Order: sequence, then structure tokens, then C-alpha cells
Amino acid sequence: MNKNFTFTIKNISLDENYHPADNTRITTNFANLARGESRQQNLRNALKMIDNKFNALANWDNPKGDRYSVELEIITVDMDIENIGQTFPSIEVLKTNIVDHRTYERIEGIVGNNFSSYVRDYDFSVLLSEHNKGQSTFSVPDDFGELHGKLFKSFVNSKTYKQNFTKSPVICLSVSDNKTYHRSNNQHPLLGFEYHANESSLTEQYFKKMGLQVRYFMPPKSVAPLAFYFFGDLLNDYTNLELISTISTMETFQKIYRPEIYNANAVAGSCYQPNLQNSDHSLTQIVYDREERSKLAIKQGKFAQEHFIKPYQTVLEQWSANCSL
Repeated sequence: MNKNFTFTIKNISLDENYHPADNTRITTNFANLARGESRQQNLRNALKMIDNKFNALANWDNPKGDRYSVELEIITVDMDIENIGQTFPSIEVLKTNIVDHRTYERIEGIVGNNFSSYVRDYDFSVLLSEHNKGQSTFSVPDDFGELHGKLFKSFVNSKTYKQNFTKSPVICLSVSDNKTYHRSNNQHPLLGFEYHANESSLTEQYFKKMGLQVRYFMPPKSVAPLAFYFFGDLLNDYTNLELISTISTMETFQKIYRPEIYNANAVAGSCYQPNLQNSDHSLTQIVYDREERSKLAIKQGKFAQEHFIKPYQTVLEQWSANCSL
């Protein structure tokens, strides 16, 4: 059944001139930044923050802190279920590339970073809501996330992925504000101190069905741990510069989207519970509409239901039942 799904990749630079494509999920965080009167200044400021963080971490042979800059590509993955040229935008991620201004070399970074998916919007914003309607206690369907997980693994294992990317993806997300994290003695020179969660979150379980495991690290000069989702061995499969490209990119976005956690004025301690109500934080000079984003997640989940889940329900169920990924 796998051969019936064809993946195609489109890429566009995320720079200060970026305009979201018509089929880009508007809830995609960088698309939210690129709209409105402040769009160009938003993007310029965000990219400068990424470069500054990168150079702060890649500080060897970098006396002026300006040796490197990061270039970002938005990777959109379209899926054709019936091989008739009719595609659905299944996944959107970011790819980092590093420019070394001393050697004039352009170094490939990591693909993944930010992760967006219409089907995930459907699962979290439509399916969960419908499943719990009228229920006194919250529960999750038994097969929650299985289709999405198999679709993601199918893409990562596809010829299309292997032709375009040399390493497995790493996705970097915010920690959960309803979990407690304990700092361990394990310290990586770039990822920083490792933290362990007191229990598994729904997001963690969802990403596990995508084949991804998670580790939590607080990089140097950061104030809160980040959640790194990956295949294989996070600490040994990637170079220093590759890891720094993901840290600098995603910590910057989290400072914008979750300033209460990632731009807090106090550093996470040995026992840490993130708090989105934390008033002791600083704001970036970047305009971001978090309330609008949550409303659009529902709208886009319904779009996935109407244009993907319902029309292809039988095909998807048969494929998922026979898929051994």
C-alpha cells in the first residue's frame, strides 16, 4: 500500500522578504510572523536573534561573534494518495543551513525544527474535542495519532526524503506547562543540562507514534529546557554546528511564542515547572498573535477533516491497517 502514496517537496527561503504561500498553514508559527504591518521587521529581528544565539554557542575561532549566519528554508511536503496529481499538504518543517563567513562555506544543517501538520490539527483540535464531548473526564481514542504517525514515518522512509536530506529529522518544541522537569547531572557542551519529565505528555505519546523519542536539554545561556524529538542518537548523530543551528532557531521562536517560559527573567532550577502565567518575563520586539493561532488550529483541523480525512477515509484506514511501519 505504501507505493500508492507519492510525496513531493517544495522549498522556499524564510528571509525578511518571505510571504506565506496560499497553501501554507497560517497556524505555522513563522507564517504568523510574516503577516501584518510589522511583517518585515518581525522577520528581520527574528533572524538576527537566531544569528546572535548561534554565534554565542559557536564561540570557538569566532572572536567577534559574527562568523556565522543561519539561512532557513521552509520545506512543504505534499502527498498524492491516488497518484492522479491531486495533492494534500501533509507536513511542513524548517531546514537550517549555516553560512561560515570566514571560509565562505555553506554548511547543511538539520531538517525538522518547527513541525506543522494539518492532520495533527485535526487530531488535537477536532477529533479530541468530538471524542470528549459530553464526557465528565478527559480521555484519548485508542488509535489516537496512529494514522498521522504512519504517514510521517512513511515520508521519512521514502525515496523522496532520502534524495533530499542526508540525516533524520530533529523536531524541537516547547516543554509542557503541566509537567514537572528535574535536572540531571548529565551535561552536554552545547545542549546543556539534561532534564527528565515526571510523566509522559500527550504530545510525547503522539510523537512516539511518529517513531520519535524525546530528550529535554537546557542549552547554555538559556532559561528553560527545550524538547528535542529525534530518531537514533541525538548526541552523536549530528555535528556541533548542526545542533547549534536547531538550538538557535527554535529557542528564538520559543522566545517569541512562549516568552513566559523562554524569555523569563529567572533561570529554570533543578526542579522546574513551566508556567504560561509567569509575569516575570521580557517581551521581544516581535509581534505575534497567539490567540489567533489557537483559533486557526480548529479551522485548519476542520479543513483536514473535510479535504483529507473524510474523502480518503476508506483508503487511509486500509493503508494504515496494512502498514507495518
